[in-house]
Amino acid sequence: MSDPRSARDLRFERTAAFAAFAAAVLSLVYAIAFVILKNDLLASLALMAGSLLSAVVLFAVYERVRAAGSVARTGLALGVAGTLGGAVHGAYDLANVLHPPDAALSGPNPVDPRGFLTFGVAGLGVLLLAWAALSSAGLPRPLAWFGVLLGVVLVVIYLGRLIVLDPANPLVLGPAALGGIVVGPVWYAWLGYSLLSDARRAAT
Repeated sequence: MSDPRSARDLRFERTAAFAAFAAAVLSLVYAIAFVILKNDLLASLALMAGSLLSAVVLFAVYERVRAAGSVARTGLALGVAGTLGGAVHGAYDLANVLHPPDAALSGPNPVDPRGFLTFGVAGLGVLLLAWAALSSAGLPRPLAWFGVLLGVVLVVIYLGRLIVLDPANPLVLGPAALGGIVVGPVWYAWLGYSLLSDARRAAT
């Protein structure tokens, strides 16, 4: 039985697969730069580029789970809003690193306070898309459950940054390290492998 997807769909899926691999690397780079190296330049570049690539990946995931209906559409909307918010956050930080403001900045980031978009909204989006994958069989179930885990971890990171505030506190540092160094990179790399493998099978 021939695959119903067009050649254009398969090309996009392959592109999204490589975007997922790159997002996995950049998620790891961002976590290391932000949590361990304290390198603002590297962290802002990784966040900006990784967020944009993640948006491409989420569209590919949505195409797989769109049969879930409103849950999938809501997940895509929240996920893309979160990734674009993360890109703006990274661009804002990059602008300040390259040209430091005359007065010291205080208070939360005005475009993404305490990572509301980067972690909170993006986490809800991933969580809903992963949940849609469980009901629509659009992704392998272990991968979908791992996406649920990533969504929860991202929301916990946001809540930690909002409530606890101190980035050195284990309640903030632990989830941030877990999400950025382990769960995020693994999910994106696994997703990239799944998308690429399926696209290659469909093309044969």
